[in-house]
Amino acid sequence: MKKERFCSDAVREPADGMWSNCLRVDDLIMISGMTARGRDGETLVGDTAYTQARTVFQKIKNLVEAAGAAMDDIVKMTIFVTDMKDNAEVWKARREFFTGDFPACSLVQVAALAKPGILLEIEAVAVAGCSAD
Repeated sequence: MKKERFCSDAVREPADGMWSNCLRVDDLIMISGMTARGRDGETLVGDTAYTQARTVFQKIKNLVEAAGAAMDDIVKMTIFVTDMKDNAEVWKARREFFTGDFPACSLVQVAALAKPGILLEIEAVAVAGCSAD
């Protein structure tokens, strides 16, 4: 078994020594918590839960595809929100990225995330090829 790190040009990598956005071990792919911070790491992409969720799901899609899998290979997500009332907007964005059997999922309200204005953070686990016919 070998651990491999995957990157996407569309997703900003953290500073050295912090964490990996995407790791794959065999068919298991782990995506770190993604937020709607832009390429500069500071600017937020979107000011609503819906626009931030779309940005985050796109980042997850970019990373999971870089690791050789598809969105439908995602089997588990954990979504952290700063306001539980935003769940309908998050689910709306999620339906734009998934089909068939949706991933198992937890939705957790937290007091705050990394920076003010970040409304949600999503982490994901995929099993490459599990959704293939």
